[in-house]
Amino acid sequence: MDKRVATALEAIHDIRDGATILMGGFGLCGIPENLIAAVREKGVKDLTVISNNAGVDDHGIGILLKTRQVRKMISTYVGENKTFERQALSGELEVDLVPQGTFAERIRAAGAGIAGFYTPTGYGTKAAEGKETREIDGRMYVLERPLAADFAFVKGWKGDWLGNVAYRKTTRNFNAMMATAGRTTIAEVERLVEPGGLDPEMVVTPALFVDRILEGARYEKRIERRTVQKPGETFEAPTPKVERIVRRVAKELRDGFVVNLGIGMPTLVSNYVPPGVTIILHTENGMLHYGAYPLAGEEDPDLINAGKETITEMPGCSYFSSADSFAMVRGGHVDLTILGGLQVDEQGNLANWMVPGKMMKGMGGAMDLVAGARRVVVTMEHTTRDGGAKILNRCTFPLTGVRVVHRIVTDMAVIDVTTDGLVLREIASDTTVEDVRRATEAKLLIDPAAPPGRMDG
Repeated sequence: MDKRVATALEAIHDIRDGATILMGGFGLCGIPENLIAAVREKGVKDLTVISNNAGVDDHGIGILLKTRQVRKMISTYVGENKTFERQALSGELEVDLVPQGTFAERIRAAGAGIAGFYTPTGYGTKAAEGKETREIDGRMYVLERPLAADFAFVKGWKGDWLGNVAYRKTTRNFNAMMATAGRTTIAEVERLVEPGGLDPEMVVTPALFVDRILEGARYEKRIERRTVQKPGETFEAPTPKVERIVRRVAKELRDGFVVNLGIGMPTLVSNYVPPGVTIILHTENGMLHYGAYPLAGEEDPDLINAGKETITEMPGCSYFSSADSFAMVRGGHVDLTILGGLQVDEQGNLANWMVPGKMMKGMGGAMDLVAGARRVVVTMEHTTRDGGAKILNRCTFPLTGVRVVHRIVTDMAVIDVTTDGLVLREIASDTTVEDVRRATEAKLLIDPAAPPGRMDG
């Protein structure tokens, strides 16, 4: 019954070359730092690593990529790791990119003994190639299989030596599902307590899922801290083009909307929430935040780094796993998602995750969001750096979703995707309708009863 091990190296003593390992975490949040370091020290190679991200070049899974111990990665978004991208584009690293919600659900299915499930996510894209599809109630779905592994590495906040594990806030992310899907599950926690030292209602991973548990040390936790602006400190403001876009997109927000903001430019939209509008921010890593502003931070005496780490309590905030987060998306509970785009075409198809041979970031949660959110707004500069069109007759890059975009907001215009085609609704104050037409490959329709207004007026 006592599942304690003294060190991370002892915990992974039976991992051999060629093993498949689930590794928890979202970005650098909630990652099993000590177990990853032990794998590097042990030197096992030809590994298949299943993880939402690949860390960064010098931290997390990135240190195993640098030593070339990983043969294959099954991931969703890897845009922060240049080593990964370089090895993937060169063919040195085998890569299987999976939509984030599908990734979470495949792992949950493995732990629950589910042989497969149908999801609308990814239909008509590379993510569905070679897979069974089926029409159900007039909508197309993709059959997905479970995703299990030889070992699961999970990182918890507190645990007892029976193997019960509690997580802290969004560190639950993929850890909770992965704990159920490993043939051998190893948990590292910040604090190991005696049985009875955990409130049973805090336990997310019951002991029966955990085979070994250890108290980790020296957690770097690079991003698990609240960042606040210091007196006199300034941050780089967005460019005028970007600010124009995000200010206009913020007008799409309605009081009470549940909103998901994609990576990059869309995250700036929350800085421009209109007066009198309160939104609920939804995040893929497992949080709902009611309102636009955090309360003042408070020191948390229960943290290992007590006195050094400031945490933020959000009014009306709730935390959950990434699987539950994407269930909210697929279930149609998110009112609006705002995403960046590389290309959009006249049918409302979106491409935003890959440029063949040049860029491989991964689709992350975008495929799920465009398939499940009630409304999809895309933000992007109207043209490429060399002046090429990004609003096309047909997308040439791999698709994120088929016929999913409702509105496009650029630095030049606001364009709606309709059954009749692309309709120009608004133009910027420093441009003309003809300027927008010249910068757009796809045909633009003008409603004579409602000619374009000014997007920044």
